[in-house]
Amino acid sequence: MQLRNSSSRYGWVSIVLHWGVALTVFGMFALGLWMVGLGYYDTWRKAGPDLHKSIGITLFLFMLIRVIWRFVSPPPAAPAAHSRFVKTAAKLGHAFLYLDLFLVMFAGYLISTADGVGIPVFGLFEVPALISGLPDQADVAGTVHLYLAWTLVIFAGLHGLAALKHHFVDRDATLVRMLGRKA
Repeated sequence: MQLRNSSSRYGWVSIVLHWGVALTVFGMFALGLWMVGLGYYDTWRKAGPDLHKSIGITLFLFMLIRVIWRFVSPPPAAPAAHSRFVKTAAKLGHAFLYLDLFLVMFAGYLISTADGVGIPVFGLFEVPALISGLPDQADVAGTVHLYLAWTLVIFAGLHGLAALKHHFVDRDATLVRMLGRKA
């Protein structure tokens, strides 16, 4: 399989980034929901959020790579059979997913740095607290983070359903291209 995207299919870098981000987003969502139910004396009360933050920072770095990669290796054009509406909806949908994901991560950063303490990432380095001390920062950012995360997961689910619709109903190459097969 090719490294870069071609005119007819995605390369392995785009495929790995796409599916890696998708699995991470759903895993982080599940971890986040699980964490809020932890009791005060639970052994994961500190480890769960630390893991969530470390994965979140790593996801942010991979999303930066993903955005840069879109410029280095543009995605293949939409199948010719797609209407102008479908092409526009796909572009807007992808833009919304990217924006929502970055906003979720930024809100998570604001929660984590509200007390002015940086975020350790797997014990390897620390992301500094550049924004802290805003009024009710942790609470407001926490609410925003929660709603944006739900929006992201629901919209990502719709994105997946749209891909299945293209595959099983329209019988076009939209899904197979992201699986690494030729259209």
